[in-house]
Amino acid sequence: MNDLFSVGADEDAPDDLPDGGVRAPGSVRPRSPLAVRMRPRSLDEVVGQQHLLGRGSPLRTLAGEHDPGAHAAPSSVILWGPPGTGKTTLAHVIARGQGRKFVELSAITAGVKDVRRVMDDALTSRDLYRQTTVLFLDEIHRFNKAQQDALLPGVENGWVVLIAATTENPSFSVVSPLLSRSLLQTLRPLDEADIRGLLQRAVDDERGLAGTVAVSEEALEHLVRLAAGDARRGLTALEAAAGVARSAEDSQAVRHDPADGGSGDEDHDENGYDDEDGDGAVGGGRNEERPGRPPVVVTLEHAEKAVDVAALRYDRAGDQHYDVASAFIKSLRGSDVDAALHYVARMLEAGEDPRFIARRLMISASEDVGMADPTALQTAVAAAQAVQLVGMPEARIILAEAVVHIATAPKSNAAYNGINAAIADVRAGRGQGIPAHLRDAHYPGASQLGHGKGYVYSHDEPHGIAVQQYAPDDLVGRNYYEPTDRGVERDIASRLSRLRRIIRGR
Repeated sequence: MNDLFSVGADEDAPDDLPDGGVRAPGSVRPRSPLAVRMRPRSLDEVVGQQHLLGRGSPLRTLAGEHDPGAHAAPSSVILWGPPGTGKTTLAHVIARGQGRKFVELSAITAGVKDVRRVMDDALTSRDLYRQTTVLFLDEIHRFNKAQQDALLPGVENGWVVLIAATTENPSFSVVSPLLSRSLLQTLRPLDEADIRGLLQRAVDDERGLAGTVAVSEEALEHLVRLAAGDARRGLTALEAAAGVARSAEDSQAVRHDPADGGSGDEDHDENGYDDEDGDGAVGGGRNEERPGRPPVVVTLEHAEKAVDVAALRYDRAGDQHYDVASAFIKSLRGSDVDAALHYVARMLEAGEDPRFIARRLMISASEDVGMADPTALQTAVAAAQAVQLVGMPEARIILAEAVVHIATAPKSNAAYNGINAAIADVRAGRGQGIPAHLRDAHYPGASQLGHGKGYVYSHDEPHGIAVQQYAPDDLVGRNYYEPTDRGVERDIASRLSRLRRIIRGR
């Protein structure tokens, strides 16, 4: 009998219904979701997570791929990672190992009674049938301390091999005794290449769409971006887009059928179907579900309609990346807080790294706000640190606060202009030498060179300001920083004028 992962699992299912009735003749049994049908049958088919699947790794040992030189029993593991990274998939692959009894529980619905029953059955299976029980516990972070404690005897004594999955940090969500008896395996979000390969496989694989559709490059890019590292989300979106494309073609076929009143004079191939060669589309072979017909092409419009999300024209490695970032910075500089928030939203929805946005905010706070509001940089730095700690989606709130502060703050680029002017002079060869009284005088012989002679200690002078030369001889009287009359710099300007007069002895 076929199992969940078999190619014919859907076709070989009985026609008896759960209530004892019989399926009506001609009715079609609903197929499993594409994400379920495409679950890997071995670890070699798993997409991503290669850092956990090396030869001799704990997961390969659990899956029955024993190293001949290893004698250790399989260890219980805790799989920690974001949704859609393969936690359930890995558990089901491991379940296919020989001599295994696989039991699956969800912490959402299971309780201590269920756990104890599994432990009792596992002990019986081990002692009577020499059979190892693999217990997959999904959402373990939803178990309270007492429920997790019920797992300890079975894990510690080897009655079960526990595979626990969680999206929460196990250090905070799993009790210490259980954590210490298990290996923690951290799953990473799938990258775009992984998701793209998975979707392409689903298009061609007999368990998937079996070549009945071909996906345009634009649609594929849109689906990959929307998946955001979540394989399940990507496959679900692909299946929905294929459904929209098929419905659209069926509707068009009805409109063009002469028997139904259509004109019937459109271009067709020798089989009577629209002559499309599928150029620029991913996948597409012989359409077994509709013999003689070419694969249905899933376009960007179909993908947008299926997931109800418009495709954003944004390429993180191309012109759109730089154009949107440029518009964002210029909106901040121009004090248009609404436009700035729009561009942040656009970048985030397109999958931009929030840390990139945080870096731009720190730069803008220094370059465009500067000393007109020195607290803007503090906000930007705090936002960058908080984004690192919190992550998405909550990071959007932190970024928004920093955007509002910087966009609405008084603006000054005086510090920015000052450092640029100073650098220009250095590059032009100006400012050679250092006044002798400012040079280092701590080492023996420095006094004989005149180093430090005549230096005036500022704290000994009235107002803590000494009259003396600090700049090189050829830059005496050169002003780099010219504060504006905006924000805090209004007060800085008057103070700076007095400082320069005292220092320069005027």
